[in-house]
Parts: sequence; C-alpha cells; structure tokens
Amino acid sequence: MSSSNYTYLTEEGLQRLRDELEQLKRVERPSISAQIAEARDKGDLSENAEYDAAKEAQGLLELKISKMETLLANARVVDESKLDNSKVLILSKVKIKNLANNATMTYTLVAENEADLKSGKISVSSPVAKSLLGKTVGEVVEATVPNGKVKLEILDISRD
Repeated sequence: MSSSNYTYLTEEGLQRLRDELEQLKRVERPSISAQIAEARDKGDLSENAEYDAAKEAQGLLELKISKMETLLANARVVDESKLDNSKVLILSKVKIKNLANNATMTYTLVAENEADLKSGKISVSSPVAKSLLGKTVGEVVEATVPNGKVKLEILDISRD
C-alpha cells in the first residue's frame, strides 16, 4: 500500500506533522534569524564562530522545513474503514508469536514518522513489518532482526 511518491499517514500523524512544521516556521526560523543578526552585529564575520554556527543551523532548519513540506504535499490520509482485516496492511494491529521462544507480541504497523516502539507502533519499512505485509492469520514469516533471522506466526489481525 506504499508508493514511492506517497506517504500514508493517520489523521493524527498528519496533524502532528503540520504542528511541527508550524513550530519550525513560526518559532525556530525567527530564533535563528535573530541569532544571525546578533552574531553579525559583533563585527568581523570571517572569524565569528557564532555567525558560522547560526548560518549552518539556518541551513539545516531550511532543509528540514523543505523536507517536511514535501512530505506533507505527498501525504495521503489512510481511511481505516476501507482497509481489509484479512491481510496485514499499514495500520493493522498484528499479534505475532516468535516460534523460537513462544513469546507473543502485538504491534501496529504505521508510517515511518509515526513509529514509536514504546507504544507498540512499528514502521511499515522495518524488517519485521515488511515480512508481515500482505500476509494472513496462520502464516509463518521469517524476519531479519539485528541478532539474526526469526520465525513469526501471525495469530491475529485487527484495527485499534
């Protein structure tokens, strides 16, 4: 369900992205401009480390703003009511069992910028999620994780 041109987000994820972009434009950008002006007022720019640091920070901020604007322009909100629960897709809540140790885990597959392991949200581009996408309950998949390969059985697919 992911295309290289689009980023699929939940309504909540889209709002969080808009809020962060607004914060960068309204608060961070003027703050850096003020730092540059202050550093410029201190005189010789050729030996002014504060000026160089502020200009570099400004460049990085503008790059981040540009990337976020592109992300927002290509964002598509996922209509959860139209998603098929018979297969693992983005926004699926998947209960899996590690066949090596019989441990069960439940993860929700989300867009990369919404991933938060503490709250059980993993990126659809992570190795575990990639191995689960398109699969159905009862299937066993193999995922490559930092300490090798792991076999996972899909126990349940649902939505929050």
